[in-house]
Amino acid sequence: MAQGRALHYEARIAAEGHGPDGPPPQPGRNGTAREAASTDPKTGGVILTLELIPPALKRALDEREYTELTPVQAAVIAPEAAGRDLLVSAQTGSGKTVAYGLGIAATLLGEAEFMPKASAPLALVVAPTRELALQVQRELEWLYAKAGARIVPSVGGMDPQRERRLLAEGSHIVVGTPGRLRDHIERNRLDLSQLKAVVLDEADEMLDLGFREDLEFILEATPKERRTLLFSATLPRGIAALAKSYQSNAFRIEASGGESGHADIDYRAIRIAPKETEHVIVNVLRLVDAPASIIFCNTRDAVRHLQATLVERGFSAVYLSGELGQNERNQALQALRDGRARICVATDVAARGIDLPNLGLVIHADLPHDAEILQHRSGRTGRAGRKGVSVVIVPPARRRKAEGLLAEAGIEPRWTLPPTAEDIRALDRQRMVEDPALREEPSEEDLAMAKLLMAERTPDEIAAMLARIWRSRLPEPEEVSDPSSWFDKALRVRNGQDRERTGKERPFSRERGPREAASGDNGTVLFRVEIGRKNKADPKWLLPMLCRRGKVTRDDIGAIRIFDTITEVEISQAAAEHFAENARKTDGDDIRINPISANDRREAEERPRFSKPRPDKPRYERLRDADPKPFEDRAPREDRAPEDRPRKPFRDGPRPDGKPFAGKPYAGKPFAGPKKRFDDDRPPRADAPPRDFRAPRAEDGAPKRSLKPFERKGPPGGPSGPGGKPGFKKRKREG
Repeated sequence: MAQGRALHYEARIAAEGHGPDGPPPQPGRNGTAREAASTDPKTGGVILTLELIPPALKRALDEREYTELTPVQAAVIAPEAAGRDLLVSAQTGSGKTVAYGLGIAATLLGEAEFMPKASAPLALVVAPTRELALQVQRELEWLYAKAGARIVPSVGGMDPQRERRLLAEGSHIVVGTPGRLRDHIERNRLDLSQLKAVVLDEADEMLDLGFREDLEFILEATPKERRTLLFSATLPRGIAALAKSYQSNAFRIEASGGESGHADIDYRAIRIAPKETEHVIVNVLRLVDAPASIIFCNTRDAVRHLQATLVERGFSAVYLSGELGQNERNQALQALRDGRARICVATDVAARGIDLPNLGLVIHADLPHDAEILQHRSGRTGRAGRKGVSVVIVPPARRRKAEGLLAEAGIEPRWTLPPTAEDIRALDRQRMVEDPALREEPSEEDLAMAKLLMAERTPDEIAAMLARIWRSRLPEPEEVSDPSSWFDKALRVRNGQDRERTGKERPFSRERGPREAASGDNGTVLFRVEIGRKNKADPKWLLPMLCRRGKVTRDDIGAIRIFDTITEVEISQAAAEHFAENARKTDGDDIRINPISANDRREAEERPRFSKPRPDKPRYERLRDADPKPFEDRAPREDRAPEDRPRKPFRDGPRPDGKPFAGKPYAGKPFAGPKKRFDDDRPPRADAPPRDFRAPRAEDGAPKRSLKPFERKGPPGGPSGPGGKPGFKKRKREG
């Protein structure tokens, strides 16, 4: 939307279908509230004005001090677009919410000035995220407030029962997300029988988030004669296919800037040295000093780490990622709106649809995956006629990708070096002098406090204390290095001026074999690290530590020689001064790193690598030489013959008692087998009856009771007495 001034865009309005064979677009321009609808004599386009808007909505716009419409807002109320399906492509921040609010006004109100009694909804607005849906609800509420419209939200993360009650009470416009709207439709809580218009806001983002199936379900459930307004920042193939399936004779509107990128956004590309992204971001935040800023990262871990780093530096920052619940997201967004937080670190998915007030700075800490995401990110600033800054952080390894993204998006940024700490301090001095608080007239209480201070301190001391207090509320700027040498090296690599592409040896190779670099003949400088083999020094962790402490890369580090108490490291001549300046600062590990002087270098050349002289031969050769006799020629330990030696009983003979060994039968005697019963060898008697293994019986034929230690009690009234319960009782054994 635009308040107080127009956004200068060139609107191309084309009445065409969905293919490229339609008629060419017709140019048009904006009008003001004081102009009437007429025809431009130069272009033949229609001058669109606020006079074409229903009176109730016009009063709402007047209260918001609207004087001119943006191109997309003017295009949707053109006579050619009246009553037709719309396929609108407009940049982020061009006033699309008010545009489709104006576009469906004539369909909902007709000739009436006020809305009828609320019952089944007349319009349905679908947005990709909760934040965007709630933002649309707030915009439509003030736009339709004079018309008496009832706007009901239906988004995920909210109480569905409360939404069911609101829908049952009646509504004119329902704004929701695809998943929750489909759930209400499937449960017959949302009546779409009287629907006149459907709006798909940010349709390209909804397809990217995987809502195609939900959108098709919602559109199939709506009446066939309804209007369909499709708004999207870009028009990929998926949007064209969706429009072709669910729109009829659509009126296509393209509102673009006419210039590369957004007209009110200052694009900057900052070249940085490796491993200095966080320091540069701190200095950029201090340099721009925007009321609200947003920083984009590609992963959740990067978001959490950067937000924690900024909070540690003294910034008021919150973060948004997919792992946060709805309450946490609401608290973070409310902190940004209230001013309690000025920086938001977020991923692309988590930041979709959020609208931060007074957002003046967008920082791309990680490069986006494509140009469309770059435009979506940057379009969150520079809205409503305000100016904004979009900063792309470009390390040497990402320069080619950054150039390709910017070229694809049609953006020509200003390539600059990172702001230094001295630049920030100079700007702080200027801001302090120009602070409005110092230009206000002092009150009597201020003068009384000034007299008290003058009695105790000199004017110079008072001014110094004021400057110290003013600086204490600001985060300290970071020291950054000049990245020119890194980008020159990357350019040489790109042009094939290195060993890997031309076959020539570079001045300082990445190989870490033994070199003659201790004397500095091949352009290296020797440094001493106060840790050695006794402290478990290992190149596996020494190399990353050296890169982090010295802010250099692996290519700048040569041979690493580990001794008992110290370690000597070779650093390339080009990076030696930079390494020495940064390595002096300890990183919490209490490991000192200092350059080695010429005298120390000569001593290092003469110093043996090990504390004891290293033997010339391996151990097995030294043992062989110490005993000249071969092992196979040695005599046995005993003079007795092998057959005269004592034998082990379990191998060559029986046990002393003549029994076989347990678990292993004796080979000289047949195995006797298990012990036999005493009656197994008896022959069966001829008159013996056959054995009956059934229960024994008494003489009268009744089963004989077996002797059991327990027997079950009888039923109630039985042996256990009247009322006795079944159980067990102990019985004595007879005999």
